Amino acid sequence: MPFPSRPALLGASALLLAGCTGIPKGTEPVTGFELDRYLGQWYEIARLDHSFERGLDCVTADYSLRDDGGVRVLNRGVKLAEGEVSEAEGRAYFIGDEDVGRLKVSFFGPFYGGYNVLALDDDYQWSLVAGPDRDYLWILARTPTLPEATYRDLVERAEALAFPVEELIEVEQGEACDPWREEAR
Repeated sequence: MPFPSRPALLGASALLLAGCTGIPKGTEPVTGFELDRYLGQWYEIARLDHSFERGLDCVTADYSLRDDGGVRVLNRGVKLAEGEVSEAEGRAYFIGDEDVGRLKVSFFGPFYGGYNVLALDDDYQWSLVAGPDRDYLWILARTPTLPEATYRDLVERAEALAFPVEELIEVEQGEACDPWREEAR
């Protein structure tokens, strides 16, 4: 899930100001979505580049329930070369039916961006998530790595939906992340 570092809040807010709670044309969110099963920690396996995550590795997203019925979003990443941790807390709410994987998320004030689950493993072990358009795409997993065949399948799915998969950045989630994971516990 996207998140701005503190210095990038203005850039992220400009994105969100653009009224970005939409879904990429020609795509559909998953149905039969179960929020309780989606909650918890996800590892970012790959993403399209954007300013608010640029240079970050070891990226995780933690989803939990909020008292107001929404979802608390805590995103965390590390600039490994500098040893800088970047965290952002946001909130998300369903757009429409709660059994459809389509939410709006905000990390800054009243401005929301789209969070669209386009593909989801039956066991909730991986997901393919898009923002409001084809400039934003994430491959997420419950573990720091995915089997190569699963990763290739998700990339092929995204390519079939006309996402620029040749621009995907594979996020470092290996041993270099271990110290940061320990620190987060």
